[in-house]
Amino acid sequence: MFTGLVEEVGTVISLRRHSRGGVLKLESGIEFETGDSVAVNGVCQTVSGFQEGAPVFDILPETLRVTNLGSLRAGARVNIERALTPSDRFGGHFVTGHVDGTGLIKRADQGKGMLEIEVDQRIHSYLVPKCSVAVDGISLTVGPELRGRTFRVYIIPHTWDNTNLESVRPGYRANIEIDMLAKYVYKFTSGTED
Repeated sequence: MFTGLVEEVGTVISLRRHSRGGVLKLESGIEFETGDSVAVNGVCQTVSGFQEGAPVFDILPETLRVTNLGSLRAGARVNIERALTPSDRFGGHFVTGHVDGTGLIKRADQGKGMLEIEVDQRIHSYLVPKCSVAVDGISLTVGPELRGRTFRVYIIPHTWDNTNLESVRPGYRANIEIDMLAKYVYKFTSGTED
């Protein structure tokens, strides 16, 4: 379980694909241990070991397909958050690291502190103004503008400066995780199995 409060922006050293998925190697100032749960751009991953002191993560084919981890290149900036411990203060919102899909950044306006994101209709159906959403693992609040398949989030300067948002441009695909409470409410009230 995570909070969506990014601890550090790390850098991709490499992503090596193989028949069973891939291996992601990151540069990070956080001291990890083998087996640690870590959100990488909001995707729950496990530290599988170290190469030259850098943490590596085994990534399954489904994760490469459904999230933006499959498109990472050397030098890409990624948001990193370690899993909660029982003694941690809780901020943000409950983030599981189980990404629902990706959204296309249509507008990124740092001056106004705004991202406009287009998602598929399935994801959009869970959104309401002022609900929580994780974008690349960042806990954010949906703004009042819900049009078509787009939504907006507004971001304070601290978050913009201390996450990978500094490098996000229109055309970037961000990982989207819908608030888990919204998913339960939707299921119970709609009677669907989505």
